[in-house]
Amino acid sequence: MVGTGGPVATFSVWDYVVFAVTILGAAGVGLFQAIRGRKETSSDEFLLGGRQMTAVPVAMSLTASFMSGITVIGTPAEAFRYGTAFWLFGFAYAIMSVVTAEIFVPLFYRLGITSAYEYLEMRFSRPVRLIGTSMYIAQTVTETQTKPTKHITGLDLWGVLVATGAVCIVYCTLGGLKAVIWTDVIQMVIMLSGFVAVIARGAVLQGGLTKIWEDAGEGGRLKAFDFDPDPLKRHTFWTIVVGGSVMWISIYSINQSQVQRYISCKSLGHAKMSLYVNMVGLWVTVSLAMFSGLTMYSIYKNCDPLTNGDISTSDQLLPYLVMDILAAYPGIPGLFVAAAYSGTLSTVSSSINALVAVTVEDFILPVCKNLTEKQVTWMNMGLSVFFGAVCIGMAGVASVMGSILQAALSIFGMISGPLLGLYLLGILFRTSNSVGGLLGMIAGLVLTLWVGIGGQIYPPTDEKTNPLPVSTAGCNSTASHNYTTAAPWTSSVTLTSHIRPALADSWYSLSYLYFSLLGTVTTVVCGLLVSMITGGCKQEKLDSKLFVRKSDLICFSYFNKTKVRCSFRQGNK
Repeated sequence: MVGTGGPVATFSVWDYVVFAVTILGAAGVGLFQAIRGRKETSSDEFLLGGRQMTAVPVAMSLTASFMSGITVIGTPAEAFRYGTAFWLFGFAYAIMSVVTAEIFVPLFYRLGITSAYEYLEMRFSRPVRLIGTSMYIAQTVTETQTKPTKHITGLDLWGVLVATGAVCIVYCTLGGLKAVIWTDVIQMVIMLSGFVAVIARGAVLQGGLTKIWEDAGEGGRLKAFDFDPDPLKRHTFWTIVVGGSVMWISIYSINQSQVQRYISCKSLGHAKMSLYVNMVGLWVTVSLAMFSGLTMYSIYKNCDPLTNGDISTSDQLLPYLVMDILAAYPGIPGLFVAAAYSGTLSTVSSSINALVAVTVEDFILPVCKNLTEKQVTWMNMGLSVFFGAVCIGMAGVASVMGSILQAALSIFGMISGPLLGLYLLGILFRTSNSVGGLLGMIAGLVLTLWVGIGGQIYPPTDEKTNPLPVSTAGCNSTASHNYTTAAPWTSSVTLTSHIRPALADSWYSLSYLYFSLLGTVTTVVCGLLVSMITGGCKQEKLDSKLFVRKSDLICFSYFNKTKVRCSFRQGNK
């Protein structure tokens, strides 16, 4: 019986067929679109699609690259255990979209750059650019992960990774950014279809969407708005809207994987529109993911699979649910796993193309200036194969090593805050110089690494993370696997509370959503102070193209056009 614990079915032949056809079909469509529309084999065509992309496919690609395999599998588990506070990220997505579209997109578009880090040399110095690029490469290579589904579906992890990775490398190498974007479009549809399948089947089993919503309310899963200003609490309205906004701005505004997409658009209008359409895509994605989690809770409200020992980690909750409720429909579990792997492939393909771009533009071309177009093209393709192999390898290692590597990856995620602070120093403050920017970024990085490493060693207590209760009262059997120990949902902190230092329950318990804000503010403040001390106020006149302009903003642009029209009409009277 569904929702009462115990072993579930594994993949059938049809599931393997659907999985393979889905992954290969998406890659095939992307590659076909790229080759069909290719006018030349230049580096600009490979890395930026010839700067002829339109808003909607770019928007879907931006959303798909956000939807990693971790998002597909992890977000529903978040709703199951912590409720719907994650839904508040909708506000953060809106703020991120406006800031990125109105401030950063016009700047990068005006400068005509390929690598986002070219700006750092234009504004500061070449060493600052190389350091920024190196931080991005380290962050991106180590962030590539996938969540294991082997224990639930029976899929061989390394076999699937190698096979799907090979497909990813082929379309990235032969088709460039255009293939990546069009493949992302198909993968986006696949990922959303996976969520819809789970919700639809759950609604049939539970007696409708209303019943799912009622169960979530009774279980305390719908209390999303917590206005407690405590910065140590994991998810509150303020940590998500304030800290989450800065975190997502740092991801979308200066991350090469995202920047490379919107500067590939054929006009500034299309580039801005891609971010606003992407905002809607993010809203739809997070809503379907959260409702999938509520569906999971409605089914397992009386028998938590993790506590019952049916699974070993919370990341296996959604795959377990899929095999529990959809195994009777051959091919549908295959579609879901294809959705999860599509998230990983989208992230990997984005990373490959972006890593090639920054390596060529920031490290190779400034040194080897006499390379022919053909040599650069072959170099792009060779680097695509190299970075593809590295990213797929890291994805596999992440799955095997689990929480150990996850801790390291969280630390690398803190890089984006100080980098955002460096860019803000450049585009907003004319007094900032390269010395101030570099030392400010170092200060921000040291501070975020300090609090981040401390938080990994001494995780916050349940009082700050606010996990909601689960039950095993309705379980018919306890799994023979016996994966879990005493309290699987309880933080390991309870086992080491007697050796926790004084900072563990204060500084180290800072919400992870404030890491980027901390790094950004520290970088800006320290950077300004150092710049003033080192002669930032006496710099030669800088090019106005390197700074934010009022004319970049839609509101000012609209006001000026209206003003011109009014003046024209008055002049004709």
